[in-house]
Amino acid sequence: MPSSEFVVESHVGTSFRVNKVKSMFDCDMDVVRKQFSVNIPIEGQEWNVGLIVGASGSGKTTIARRLFEGFRFFDGFKWVGASILDDFAEDISAKQITEVLSKVGFASPPDWLKPFSVLSNGQKMRAELARLILESDCPFIYDEFTSVVDRQVARIGSAAIQKFIRKERKQFIAVSCHHDIAEWLEPDWIYDVNDMKFTRGHLRRPEISVTIRKANQSEWREFMDFHYLSHEHSKAAHCYIAEVGDTKAAWCSVIHFPHPKAKNIKRIHRVVVKPDYQGIGLGGRFITEIARKYRALGFRVSLVTSSPSFIHGLSGSSKWRMTRKPGRCSETSKKGALRGSTSNSRLTATFEFWEAIHGREATEQATLDATGATFADVEADASKAIEAA
Repeated sequence: MPSSEFVVESHVGTSFRVNKVKSMFDCDMDVVRKQFSVNIPIEGQEWNVGLIVGASGSGKTTIARRLFEGFRFFDGFKWVGASILDDFAEDISAKQITEVLSKVGFASPPDWLKPFSVLSNGQKMRAELARLILESDCPFIYDEFTSVVDRQVARIGSAAIQKFIRKERKQFIAVSCHHDIAEWLEPDWIYDVNDMKFTRGHLRRPEISVTIRKANQSEWREFMDFHYLSHEHSKAAHCYIAEVGDTKAAWCSVIHFPHPKAKNIKRIHRVVVKPDYQGIGLGGRFITEIARKYRALGFRVSLVTSSPSFIHGLSGSSKWRMTRKPGRCSETSKKGALRGSTSNSRLTATFEFWEAIHGREATEQATLDATGATFADVEADASKAIEAA
């Protein structure tokens, strides 16, 4: 059982400065002692995520090291490669690396090619966790978890990471001085060092409020650098932005697809989720809501993607069906559907939105968008897009 009573001693030096400070503050001592009495009753219990939280200097790192000696204590990697991909162990394939990077919320191929030193703090945290997950067979402890990242990034990152840890059935203990991540990390247990209190059971993650609105073409500039394929954007596309609070978090645009026979196909043109909001399912929710609007108008909606996170997420969704498995597609399919030439050299998969629509009236009631526009407004926009095409 992870419980212990112990004393940590630090011997005081005798340098001139040390003696000066001792006399200034009447600290005449040769040894500094701190006593701990800790009880974390989790033996024999199933759990995946734990949190040890407390103020700086409270002893949380000491407790983690002393009580969980069989865990790997993570205190950083050496990153020396021209790309972070080259810093992972040699026996780990590129496919494994990119899949895990995507699952911890770092799904940006252009940034995978960069050295670790130029990544944002949030990307660095996720890259370290991906490498730790792939290179460690034992449970692990991450000290100073989220300490150097923006607090919004810390919360979103915590939600993405715990989701993957649970899916992989691993054990992970976060050690942090920040209480604000607790609800987002949803730990199975928490030990608060400030009051030596143990709490068992899930906290519920706060709902992420997302507002979807129509976007102007000019706003694509804020997202294009995060798109792995191209900065180009169709001028005929209808554009939408998903906002989390006051932040423009994701972009989705839709174009009319010029199929030689079917005239009612829309295609998702560009999808971008900014790095700080990856890994929490925002992209999937966003495109599903957009597809639902067009599907209710009688359009079929398709998506061609090479994103590992999208392929994984949509494959498990009852709302989308895979119509072409991942592979390199040709310029023209067997059925005569046109393919974009940019897809020839990369692995892509095709999905079609497949959620059943039960009546126009019910749809109109449920699809007031965040700008206050009714579904009739969206229908008018779609009709104009068809005429333009």
